[in-house]
Amino acid sequence: MKTAILGITLMMLTAVSFAQEKNKKMTMEVDGKCIMCKTRIEKAALGVKGVKYASWDIPSHQLSLIIDERKTDPMKIKTAIVAVGHDTKELKATEEAYNSVHPCCKYRDDDTDDSHAH
Repeated sequence: MKTAILGITLMMLTAVSFAQEKNKKMTMEVDGKCIMCKTRIEKAALGVKGVKYASWDIPSHQLSLIIDERKTDPMKIKTAIVAVGHDTKELKATEEAYNSVHPCCKYRDDDTDDSHAH
């Protein structure tokens, strides 16, 4: 009986490990408005273990990522991003974190694209 349970457990663990991708591509929306925001968002994402690539597009607000799902997940990345003052659809930065961004980066009151000004 123990051998059968162990065999089933190993099969389930194998199935779970195959479901996680080493180079998973994904995108998420992140609020911001300029090149300073881009640098801050990408640096926060790349600081999360398992994030291999991060590029934030100013006009679309889309953060493109390549991650190792065995080491991280989208919520860890979003948590790192809101910690530096940028909102996502699911998580919002605290007032303290938001107020720490440069005055030109205040996207909540004015979401215009200021990339041309920097």
